[in-house]
Amino acid sequence: MFLAERLTPADAAVLETFVVPRYLALYGQLVLEMLLESESPRIAHLGCRTGYPDRKLFERMDGASLIGLDPSLPALELARNKAAVLGDAAIEYHVTGSLPCKLESEQCSHVLSLHPNSTRKSRADLFREMARLLYSGGQALVALPLRGSFQEIADLFREYALKFGDGDFAKAVDTAFAARPSLEMLSEELEQAGFEDVDVEVRGAELMFDSGRAFIEDPASRLLILPEVRSWLGTADLKEPLGYVRDAVDKYWSETQLGLSLSIGCASARKP
Repeated sequence: MFLAERLTPADAAVLETFVVPRYLALYGQLVLEMLLESESPRIAHLGCRTGYPDRKLFERMDGASLIGLDPSLPALELARNKAAVLGDAAIEYHVTGSLPCKLESEQCSHVLSLHPNSTRKSRADLFREMARLLYSGGQALVALPLRGSFQEIADLFREYALKFGDGDFAKAVDTAFAARPSLEMLSEELEQAGFEDVDVEVRGAELMFDSGRAFIEDPASRLLILPEVRSWLGTADLKEPLGYVRDAVDKYWSETQLGLSLSIGCASARKP
C-alpha cells in the first residue's frame, strides 16, 4: 500500500484546510517548479489525497488530463468537489490502495507523488509503478522529507531511551533515521527503477509549534509527520516516547517556539 493512512471525512477536511497550506505546499511548490511542460499532458497523481496541487497543474499545462489515485474515499470526494468547480476539466479520481494500480502501462506524460509513505520498500514499489505508467520521455516527480528531517524528534527519542535505559528503542531510532533517503540515495533508487536524467532539488525549512501539545495535536503532525515516523520505526510502541517528547518540548522551548527541521527533497526523473 503506497499510502497507509485512510482518512475520515473530518480528517480529509482538516487536511485540505490546514495541512495543505501549512505543510504539503512546501512539497508541492518544488514539484511545480520542476514540472516539465508537454503537449496534451496526461498526468497520474499517486496518493493524491484531497487533490493538491492538481488545480495548479491545470493552470500551468493547457489541455491536461489527470487521474488521481488514493486509498481514502472521503479525501477523493473532497477532491472531486474541488474539480467540479473547474467545469469540464478532464479530472478523474479513483480509490486505489495498492500497487500496481489498474491504470494501463505507458499512457502518462507525468506521474507525481507528494509525501508518499517512504520506507525503502514502499519507495521501490512506487518508483517501479511510476516507470510502468510513463511512456518514453515521461517525467516522474516525487517530493518527500529526506534525511535530516524531524531531527528534533530523533534527538528527543534518543534522550528518552537514555533516560529510561531502553537500548532497543535507541537502536531502532538510530537505524530508522539513518535509513532516511539522502539526495544521493534517492537518485540511486530512481536509477535502479530504470529512470535517467535524475535531478534532485533539496530545500530546508522549519515547521513551527507553540508547545509540545501543539506539536502532537497539530494536523500536519497527526496526519502526516507522525505516521511517517511510525512507518520508519516499524513495530516500536511510540505512546510513551511521544509523551516524553510532548513534555520535553514544553520544558526546553518554554519561551520560544519549537522549529521542526525539514529537508524537503523533490526528484525529477525521465523514463528512457
